[in-house]
Amino acid sequence: MALLHNLLLIFISFAGGIAVGSGFVAFITVLDIVPRMARFSRSPKAIHRYEYAFVWGALVFTWLDFRDISLAFPVEVTILLGILAGCFVGFLAGALTEVVNVLPILSKRLRMERHVVTLLMAMVFGKVIGSLLQWIIGIP
Repeated sequence: MALLHNLLLIFISFAGGIAVGSGFVAFITVLDIVPRMARFSRSPKAIHRYEYAFVWGALVFTWLDFRDISLAFPVEVTILLGILAGCFVGFLAGALTEVVNVLPILSKRLRMERHVVTLLMAMVFGKVIGSLLQWIIGIP
């Protein structure tokens, strides 16, 4: 009975992983996230590197998570990794914004067509301040 239970859990977990992974790949593919990131960063020749980074990042960090391995780095390396992760999230957010035209729609809804740059800067500073409050003070 325990073997059947474990096999069922393995099957359900594997099916869930396939579903989430397929959704992630569909999200990246349908919205052309990787080519837009390459265009955003002005590095269209490195598009295959972006694709490999997505795949290897997902595989390696999933494996580390399954093994319950935590990585400890010196403060300088942690800061550098944080900056690189922030750049990645910024590129991804920029690509998504470009895809769904969030800012033009938002500025029209708020009747702020002439203040798109101000709206963008408010969003950027709000994200930065919120992240700093969460990281430094621990506000959830």
